[in-house]
Amino acid sequence: MLAIGRALMAHPKLLCLDEPSLGLAPIIIDEVFDKIQHLNKEKGLTVLLVEQNAYLALDVADHAYVLNTGQITLEGTGQDLVDNPSVQEEYLGVKH
Repeated sequence: MLAIGRALMAHPKLLCLDEPSLGLAPIIIDEVFDKIQHLNKEKGLTVLLVEQNAYLALDVADHAYVLNTGQITLEGTGQDLVDNPSVQEEYLGVKH
């Protein structure tokens, strides 16, 4: 949260976040992602989010990309990717 606050002091148009959930307790992760959504939806700040937790990332994403060895393999809305059987099986642990 401190790092995000420090970044916001510069009044950016784009906020880049790399693994904001890393090492945080689940209750704090929920709070951080609530703030990220607030910054995006209510303050109009564009957020570029890199996150290993696919559920979290896709839940807040307006648009999402799946990368495999540096190449974009899938893209769409967060909801489109959550609903995609390939994404469900490979990244979300859902077996069909």
